[in-house]
Amino acid sequence: MARVALVTGGMGGIGEAICARLAKDGYKVATTYSPSNTRYAEWTQHMKNQGYDIKSYPADVGDFDSCKACVKKVVTDLGPVDVLVNNAGITKDSTLRRMTKADWDIVMATNLDSVFNMVQQVLDGMIERKWGRIINIGSMNGERGAFGQANYTAAKSGLFGLTRTIALEAARAGVTANVVSPGYIATKMVLSIPQDVMDKKILPLIPLGRLGKPEEVAGVVAFLASDDAGWFTGADIKMNGGQFMA
Repeated sequence: MARVALVTGGMGGIGEAICARLAKDGYKVATTYSPSNTRYAEWTQHMKNQGYDIKSYPADVGDFDSCKACVKKVVTDLGPVDVLVNNAGITKDSTLRRMTKADWDIVMATNLDSVFNMVQQVLDGMIERKWGRIINIGSMNGERGAFGQANYTAAKSGLFGLTRTIALEAARAGVTANVVSPGYIATKMVLSIPQDVMDKKILPLIPLGRLGKPEEVAGVVAFLASDDAGWFTGADIKMNGGQFMA
């Protein structure tokens, strides 16, 4: 019987690649979208045209009750969630001196509170079934800090500690929790960076000399979701083209 995978924030960039890869690997895949997203039906059809039957569900991932309602609907439609990929994230960049409390709060809610909100809905079931995979998408910047990203880096840094605690608490039940921390990935947001900035300030810092591909991140997520990754838990897998060595 096909396992059920739920991916938050799956309608773009890395999230879309993860949804496609898990669907290709035979999972029943569901993804969340923001209630304000009016293009979810178009995206769902676009994926279906490519052969990926991915179900989409509205959820404000920063709101506990919204996550609870979302997961309940996924379980009703597809079955218990076996794999949870916490991918949803936003940025609201500015220096700490100029950052508003509202921008701090929404980034923390979307990028960190969301992981608590979603894991709370699925962890008991995973433990009862003695199998589960929780995969959280972190960031290179969560470890090194980043100018103008106090809220984002704080959320991603907190993600490491939360993931390791989940890993410790769920280990005896065969449930794993891991982080994948990408560096610069060729998403629309990164590709919008001016080419001269890319060529002079970003690519020279990456030993492999190129941006990562969303599909490469998805491949690591697919491995962590598999039976073969049963010995991985509490890990942070760094995908940054060797940038930390530079």
